[in-house]
Amino acid sequence: MMKRFLFFLTFGLLVALAFWVSLGREEDAAAASSSLIAQLSAPNTAGFAQALVPGAVQFPRDLGPHPDYQTEWWYYTGHLQTAEGRLFGYQLTFFRSALLPQTLFDPGQGGSAWRTNQVYLAHFALSDIQAREFYAEEQFSRGAAALAGAQAQPYQVWLNHWRAEQVGPGQVRLYAQGEQMELDVRLTETRPPVLHGDQGLSVKGGEPGNASYYYSLIGLETVGTVTVNGQPFAITGLSWKDHEYSTSALSPGAVGWDWYSLQFDNGYALMFFQIRREDGRLEPYSSGSWIDPQGNITHLTLADWQMTPVQFWRSPVSRGEYPIGWRIRIPTIGLELDGGALMPNQELTVSTTYWEGVSAFTGTLNGEPVTARGYVEMTGYAP
Repeated sequence: MMKRFLFFLTFGLLVALAFWVSLGREEDAAAASSSLIAQLSAPNTAGFAQALVPGAVQFPRDLGPHPDYQTEWWYYTGHLQTAEGRLFGYQLTFFRSALLPQTLFDPGQGGSAWRTNQVYLAHFALSDIQAREFYAEEQFSRGAAALAGAQAQPYQVWLNHWRAEQVGPGQVRLYAQGEQMELDVRLTETRPPVLHGDQGLSVKGGEPGNASYYYSLIGLETVGTVTVNGQPFAITGLSWKDHEYSTSALSPGAVGWDWYSLQFDNGYALMFFQIRREDGRLEPYSSGSWIDPQGNITHLTLADWQMTPVQFWRSPVSRGEYPIGWRIRIPTIGLELDGGALMPNQELTVSTTYWEGVSAFTGTLNGEPVTARGYVEMTGYAP
């Protein structure tokens, strides 16, 4: 999915510029500044690899980083609960942005361990539904000197002490600690990876190369501990992982996007995203995936669904107004859903402002009752 692309890339470039300047080399700072200006004014993809052909994703190789591509993210979300039924949601995301193509990066004389063309940013958020509290923090660092990075075998991605790391076959430990919250959970794979779009090639627009390689791990059985203000809670639940890498930009006129990932009580799962344009229309390349319990995937296009907001919330911080209740109809698969956010205030106001929160739905699938929980992300609603 194309979510999270431009504003995180821009932020990454700003941070990278600061890193280059801190190295005390004026020519490197000038190059970074030039690259930043180019990124802000127009897509700049020269020298980077592009997502162009279906079927290119391979495992375990593509669990790791893709420095030849301009941007990448490993995205974990989950809905959790205690034995008594207290509900939590979490988000832990690692972003990588490349300041320069690998072929243009000069490690400098002697190859200092501190020099890099890769910048990492991470977001950690926790929703405490019973207490109606939302916590969010971010960190960023250069991808050098072991401060941040990623690898495929054994799989791990980290930024300082926040990390996702393989601890056994099909098992990953997530750990992050903030000022008021901590997450320490183990995720166990139960299903094979889901390749979105055309065998993992997720097209975002009509321009050549405006696409990403995109896969998800769904149905991740989750056990561990959530700690809020020093109080630990033993939890279980389900998590969802997205991994996406690309060299692309939004098509002209795009202003934001809405992304939905839902896991159903009957083993089905749904992901879809819609890109909003400044003229009020939706980008025709908006798409999604419907996954049955056996792992079969039905590709969805914008024409397949009807999404109607039915409830709104205005942020007292950003003044952005977000839809937080929805009616979803997908006649092609016989799905009707109504639901919304488990609490309104799940807006992250960090280096950028967006809404990302745990949500729940009820409805019918081909006339049979179903329930679903998952995450919704919305960008472009706040100034």
